[in-house]
Amino acid sequence: MGSWYSIGLVLGIAVGGGVIAAGALARSLTGLLVGGVAAVAVGIALGIAAGGALPPVGGGVGGAAGMFGASQVVRGALRRGGTEAGTAALVGVAGLILAALALVPALGFAEAAVVPLLGLRIRRRSAERYAGLRTLAK
Repeated sequence: MGSWYSIGLVLGIAVGGGVIAAGALARSLTGLLVGGVAAVAVGIALGIAAGGALPPVGGGVGGAAGMFGASQVVRGALRRGGTEAGTAALVGVAGLILAALALVPALGFAEAAVVPLLGLRIRRRSAERYAGLRTLAK
């Protein structure tokens, strides 16, 4: 198919890997940093295995994008009372689905754009702290 397909494939699989890493490690700031470094490193290694000069760059960007976007979901779910194991399982399954969808040509590029944008949207729309309960305290 060409080098653009391999770049998109590595990018999409790395996004899925970043989402899985976020589900497993994004409970704390330290876990977030360790998971981010691990997702970027695995993405770069995957890109090196694919060959060429640009797939390692795509893999690193995809790992970081997946980790950033999914960490907002994980941290928000845990803050609102979700269990660690349940959140990790659901986010992990979503990461596997994203990695499988990367086999579709050019969908890896779309994943790398959409996942961080959804994370930003969730972060912007989340309430600071139980805004509804303050009205009951009056």
